[in-house]
Amino acid sequence: MSGPLLRIEAATVRFGARTALDAVTLEVAAHETVCVLGPSGSGKSTLLRAVAGLQPLDAGRVLLDGADQAGVPPHRRGVGLMFQDHQLFPQRDVGGNVAFGPRMHKVPRGRREERTAELLDMVGLPGAGARAVATLSGGEQQRVALARALAPEPRLLMLDEPLGQLDRSLRDRLVVELRRLFDRLGTTVLAVTHDQSEAFALADRVVVMRDGRIEQAGTPLEVWRRPASEFVARFLGFDNIAEADVSGAVAETAWGRLAVPDAGPQGRRRVLVRPTGVRLDGGAGLPCEVAARGFRGGHVVLRLRPERGPWLDAECGLRDAPDVGERVTVSFDPEDVVVLP
Repeated sequence: MSGPLLRIEAATVRFGARTALDAVTLEVAAHETVCVLGPSGSGKSTLLRAVAGLQPLDAGRVLLDGADQAGVPPHRRGVGLMFQDHQLFPQRDVGGNVAFGPRMHKVPRGRREERTAELLDMVGLPGAGARAVATLSGGEQQRVALARALAPEPRLLMLDEPLGQLDRSLRDRLVVELRRLFDRLGTTVLAVTHDQSEAFALADRVVVMRDGRIEQAGTPLEVWRRPASEFVARFLGFDNIAEADVSGAVAETAWGRLAVPDAGPQGRRRVLVRPTGVRLDGGAGLPCEVAARGFRGGHVVLRLRPERGPWLDAECGLRDAPDVGERVTVSFDPEDVVVLP
């Protein structure tokens, strides 16, 4: 059938005086992975539950393959849902957990066993069907929960903070494996998370929510390069923001004169400089003092106290990193300067 696999039209959910979803409209195409980002209370989990049929709408519609899901119970929507805490059945072994959905759909035993073995192999747990759930590590439980959600072959897989309980190194590894698995299976995925690095690694499209509304939607590169608002910029971890008077391709700021795209917004604005655009030049740039530094992968993150203007975050290589208390000068790369709408 043509059109998006999932269409959410003006979905609204209220809890008393609080509006958790405020007329949200969103489409997800077949075989697309969409990640919804946002802080706690932004409405992202409520959106997921509304699509699954676990949360009634006060207004709006949810359509799957063009069919309105009003009145359709969760178990008949053909969606898979994986929660942060996995919710595995402790009384069943790994194979029993994975085969649960197909058994409820009365899939013949031989096909259930074949499907269970296939999925356990796909998620990196070959031959683990007889293991007890209590013997699994957190990462293994996450894999079993994923296999269980995929077992009934849902037309839409939904993930609610799927890696939220895992440590950072394991999350970084598993998110790459998830992306590869979804591409291999052609799965359509709607996931919610508060972790931008997880979303940007997993998604074809990122949706940023705030107070029950969509603040910005686009490819990871589009959202990263051009945040649609100061809220999105700060949520992504960009704090180098200052008042500016923009005229043509120049922005006058407390940090000095910055080159900006000349097709951008004009007048009194706020500008963002991504940390990668704050260059330690050793020349006649803006004098700063290194107030703090930390490590992020193969880079050093610097907290700089400029001679004028708001504090700055910068990134540099390990070999070039100055010590705390050192004086440096910085310049700004126009490619990393964004005039916020």
